[in-house]
Amino acid sequence: MVLQVDYGLFDNKKWRDAHADHINPVFCYSTVVVEEEKTWEEALEYCREHHDDLASVASETEMLLIQKELNKYHTTKHVWIGLRFLSKDWIWVDGQEMDYEAWDEGGKPLCPQAKMKCAALQKTGGRLSSWRAHDCEKRLSFICY
Repeated sequence: MVLQVDYGLFDNKKWRDAHADHINPVFCYSTVVVEEEKTWEEALEYCREHHDDLASVASETEMLLIQKELNKYHTTKHVWIGLRFLSKDWIWVDGQEMDYEAWDEGGKPLCPQAKMKCAALQKTGGRLSSWRAHDCEKRLSFICY
């Protein structure tokens, strides 16, 4: 007898098959990769006008989903995310908590230069992507959700 698999679920850091009779919490995360190149402020305005916001990357799962999506597009090497240095700390502009961090080998800048207060995700092929402070006026592709 062959059972038809109707759904999938994320369990114990792995995806596995599930059936319609399973009742589980739902995790939805949909991103939109924009190949246009804009400053961080322009990207924020674009995302808020056409979608919800610049994407937060608040967990390793979200990082993996974004990385998978980025591999489908021809974007700049770094892409804007919704992370900005304000009031002496880095915050997600959509208000999410900073429970997960993925800074590059240089670590989280504690006092970035005036122009370097916007974060971008480094697009990578095989390994997990990382964040880096960038000049907010640089024109990069970006990720909305």
